[in-house]
Amino acid sequence: MGAALAKAVMEQGGTPVIVSGPTAISYPPEAEIHYIDTTEQMLQCCLEFFPYCTGVIGAAAPCDFRPASFSEQKISKPKDGNGITLQLSETPDILAALGIVKRPDQWSVAFALETENGKTRALEKLQQKHCDLIVLNSPESIGENEASFQVFDATGERRKVFTGTKRVFAEELLRIIRGLELRCTTAIPAR
Repeated sequence: MGAALAKAVMEQGGTPVIVSGPTAISYPPEAEIHYIDTTEQMLQCCLEFFPYCTGVIGAAAPCDFRPASFSEQKISKPKDGNGITLQLSETPDILAALGIVKRPDQWSVAFALETENGKTRALEKLQQKHCDLIVLNSPESIGENEASFQVFDATGERRKVFTGTKRVFAEELLRIIRGLELRCTTAIPAR
């Protein structure tokens, strides 16, 4: 989805700034691409570049949890055969952090991948993250060229139901953003 969005932005004359974890996906080489390894690194990179952007689209979720502690050494199996307990800590919510610092001339769009109570959970996330739009999709969309999407605005109104290629949906999502006048009118050059 991120690659499709980047291509659509470029076709409309924009310069996307992509912050991505390790992936086999090929992004447009003309885009400004920043690779990171952790959710914390992604947050720092997004906070650095967001002030220079007209908006943000959180097309893929980073890890929600990370190990609470790390070991430099191999963790051996316990001799008693009882296994080990892994403690997890929450990672930062990147879009919520960007939503807090978002200027009035900026917009933000979240994606919500849900398996149950999709609309309810998506609208909760939209409010928690201070987003202007949220795109609801399902796990079937992962790694596939085609998917189904629903787009909701900040009032909870469903703006679009779409089934088709991610490429065509990316173009449609950008039209929705423009149609809601969320796009800033000031051109901001890429760094």
